[in-house]
Amino acid sequence: MINLADNLEILVGDSERFEMVVTGRSMLPLLGFGRDSIVMRRVGIEEPILNRIAMFRVPSGKIIVHRVIDVANDVVSLRGDGNLYQIEKCRRDEIIAVLEQVVRHSGKRVSCTTRLWRFRERMWLCQPLIVRRYALAVMHRWLNFRDKKR
Repeated sequence: MINLADNLEILVGDSERFEMVVTGRSMLPLLGFGRDSIVMRRVGIEEPILNRIAMFRVPSGKIIVHRVIDVANDVVSLRGDGNLYQIEKCRRDEIIAVLEQVVRHSGKRVSCTTRLWRFRERMWLCQPLIVRRYALAVMHRWLNFRDKKR
């Protein structure tokens, strides 16, 4: 059986969009684990990506979606909104796509370029790390409790 994610870079052309389900918790609280889908757009090498949510592939082959926190020369530093300390690095040409829309579990589509989305991003990211740490702990406990009930 062919795994489409293994060949994503080849299958998706420049500026094309594709949709994937969020499978991890590293982008909480903006992207919900297992209930939201994301619409990504293939990005060109010259397009600005700083502070955008981007998709890249780590050396193990796994695809990761995190926020770009720094671009220095050809090195991009990324961190999940729900990861307070771990930073990943990749080359600029290893960025596959950027986030365009979030499809909520209700089916509602949220553009990531609206003022409301940008406001939510800023409100989360401007919080001190200690506040984000405790908020994430509560979210993780709630998600674990909810998953056990199912």
